[in-house]
Amino acid sequence: MLEDLQPGQKLARGVSRHLRSLDFACLEEFVPERGLRVDVMGLGPKGELWVVECKSSRADFTSDAKWGGYLEWCDRYFWAVDGAFPCELLPEDTGLIFADAYDAEIQRMPAEHKLAGARRTALTRRFARTAALRLHLARDPEMALA
Repeated sequence: MLEDLQPGQKLARGVSRHLRSLDFACLEEFVPERGLRVDVMGLGPKGELWVVECKSSRADFTSDAKWGGYLEWCDRYFWAVDGAFPCELLPEDTGLIFADAYDAEIQRMPAEHKLAGARRTALTRRFARTAALRLHLARDPEMALA
């Protein structure tokens, strides 16, 4: 239920809906490598990989020291915030998305930094495997216990 979601999860929902309208497949809470977890990873129709970090408040942003480590795992990096967020805190060379639980809008498109081919291949495989395992667990929750 929507009312059970945390503020950042609501932003991720709206971002995922918007990216889907751009023909991206999205995974929330995706782990590109051990020790990192991005809020939304989008895989585009041409194989492009976008990371979106959802920040619901100033405190949420200032407590996140590992976002710089996400830059090497995507072609474009975005922040997703609501309209009340103090956007001057966000680095200007990153993307900006305004979002709520229902939709989002890209306000600032960041420069593209293409991933190396080997990393793109490995990351796309991990994305596909994660999506398939999540679908399987959704259809057969008893497998989560195995």
